Order: sequence, then structure tokens, then C-alpha cells
Amino acid sequence: MESSQQKQCRSTIIETIEAPLPLVWSILRRFDKPQAYKRFVKSCTIRYGGHDGDGGEGSVRDVTLVSGLAGDFSTERLDELDEESHVMVVSIIGGNQRLVNYSSKTMVVASPEKDNEAEKTVVVESYVVDVPEGNSEEDTILFADTIIRYNLASLAKLTKKMMHGAISI
Repeated sequence: MESSQQKQCRSTIIETIEAPLPLVWSILRRFDKPQAYKRFVKSCTIRYGGHDGDGGEGSVRDVTLVSGLAGDFSTERLDELDEESHVMVVSIIGGNQRLVNYSSKTMVVASPEKDNEAEKTVVVESYVVDVPEGNSEEDTILFADTIIRYNLASLAKLTKKMMHGAISI
């Protein structure tokens, strides 16, 4: 007898970014502006401003995805935003994309390593997600990991440009 419970998978991506933690966190924590570094996001609208109405914990956003991705839109909730510990937890709660029951936890810490006195920041993003029917666990992890790696590489490029004064968000 087969279980009706959906099979889930999980993974963790770690990226070291050559930028100070306050700069990296200032971009990552912007639940209202994921398109600043997430290149698969076309636009974002805050549907519900959270418990305090300020875009903090409990906020819900509608995200329009760029064409060509597996889906057009996503509805996401900010479950946790810890400014002191630099932790953010986001869940996908609706939409027509492949990442069903997706929940991610992103942690940001200052790296003890320095190259030529340049500050570095380590970003750790862990997630759990349902494996869609007809897909393998490996395919699902490959899909999600690829998007996260692409987003974190984009974040690294953005922070480098911001550090050199070439851009602001």
C-alpha cells in the first residue's frame, strides 16, 4: 500500500561573498524587493504587510517570474526575519511553479577569512520542498539548487558593484 504523504527533499547551499555582512544582509532581508538580485523574478508586490503592517514577519508577497521558468507566479510568506542573528525564513504558499511546499532558511554570518583585509560574508541557504509527481528527488534538488546558486552568484555581483559605487538599490 502506497503512502499518500508527499515525498520531500532537502539541500543546503553555501556561498562566500566578498562583501561586508551589513551590505549582504541589507539586500537579502528586503522581502519586498527580491528582484534586486533574483534574476528569475520579474516583479514583486506585497499583498499583506505582516503583523505590524511594515513588511516584517508574516508578510505575504506575490512574485511574477520571468518567462521560460517552470511557472509564472509564486505567493510567498516571510515566516521569520531575525535582524540580530541575520536569519530569514520564507515559505512558498501558492502559485503555479514547481516548488510546492517549499520552505527556505537563509543565514548570513561574517567569514573569519579575509583576503587583503577585504571582509567576506558566508550565506547559507537550506530548504525543504515536495518532490513533484513524475520527478525524482535528484531532479528536484538539481532544479532548486541551480536557482539558489544562480541567485547567490547574482547577489555577489550586485554587492561588488555596490561596493564600487557603480549601483545602488
